[in-house]
Amino acid sequence: MIDETLLDAMDKMAKAFDHVQAQFSSVRTGRANASFVDKLMVDYYGAMVPLQQLATFQVPEARQLVIKPHDRGAIPAIEKSIQTADLGVAPSNDGVIIRLTFPMLTEERRKEYVKLVKNMAEDGRVSLRNVRRDARKALETAEKDGDISKDELERAEKELDKMTQEHVEQVDKAFTRKEQELLEV
Repeated sequence: MIDETLLDAMDKMAKAFDHVQAQFSSVRTGRANASFVDKLMVDYYGAMVPLQQLATFQVPEARQLVIKPHDRGAIPAIEKSIQTADLGVAPSNDGVIIRLTFPMLTEERRKEYVKLVKNMAEDGRVSLRNVRRDARKALETAEKDGDISKDELERAEKELDKMTQEHVEQVDKAFTRKEQELLEV
């Protein structure tokens, strides 16, 4: 019972951390990166399809992203979805590929991105604490039902707190890395 609850909590915490990292990668840093657009949904012949399924990505220069669609007919739809996503870049195409040139970030914009990332990190910490709270409730219920003893409950709660602290530290480290990346000129 205890092991199941702890393993479930660990799995949920790992997923929450992965989600935070995925959110961090969607914040641009002045460098081109395929993660800015790969999850973008494109209206491809009436169906909404992720861009990563329609094209390949290359980064020939630090501030340029090249999108090469598998089907040239998808170029107008891809351009439209990039424009409506409001990424701060204008797509240009030559009939075969789409180029996105990322402008240098201003100091003000960098600080806005740091605030955004800070909020994402805090949301991640909150979701980790929510997982801990739910696991703790399950353990306390098991103790009330007589499935586990008071000592086992205390040991499990200590393990749960340790696990939560480790994941919160991972989020903090990822935030620090992303903050440095954003403030780097």
